[in-house]
Amino acid sequence: MLKSLELHGFKSFADKTVFEFSKGITGVVGPNGSGKSNVVDGIKWILGDQSAKSLRGKEMTDVIFNGASGRKASNFSEASLLFDNSSRFFPIDIDEVHIGRKLWRNGDSEYVINHSPTRLKDIKRLFLNSSAGTAEYCIIEQGRVDQILQASAHNRRRIFEEAAGIGLFKTRKIEFLRRMERVEQHLLRLQDIVEEVESQLLSLKSQAEKAAKFREVST
Repeated sequence: MLKSLELHGFKSFADKTVFEFSKGITGVVGPNGSGKSNVVDGIKWILGDQSAKSLRGKEMTDVIFNGASGRKASNFSEASLLFDNSSRFFPIDIDEVHIGRKLWRNGDSEYVINHSPTRLKDIKRLFLNSSAGTAEYCIIEQGRVDQILQASAHNRRRIFEEAAGIGLFKTRKIEFLRRMERVEQHLLRLQDIVEEVESQLLSLKSQAEKAAKFREVST
């Protein structure tokens, strides 16, 4: 399903670099320091990782190419994933889905779906039913297997739930509960308003009766 990964100004990839993933098993190999881990970091970053520490940096702007001998530092970092969606795995009626993220040195950032600006929330929602995410088992980094084996019962259950594909439904449940909570708060406000209006109505009714009596006596 994954067709390609494109990195530009991301960590050690100063120039535009495209990794093509053809059908079958594809591996990225190379000596130490060649940037293999940066490829994984790029995927995590696109999926919405917000932790600079998780991306092996101190600040999020550390993902921007910081210059080298004979090369100036880049002003931005950009990464994108291209997926084959002919099976309509993603709920979008197009054959290819493009997901991207861009960050400038001044801190401005942008997420895109099919080259249109979007929210991080929309990107995470797109991957909810795919068991793919920045902290899910689809990305097995160094030490990740050991973390899974030593995980608490709560975290282990979360991994199994993601594998079973129920993460989407749990997220929807949380959203619905939040909506219900907001509705209950609105109802409480409306109830207060109704009580206040009823109090005013009783006062107006008393004044209206006095006005009618005054008119009758004056006549």
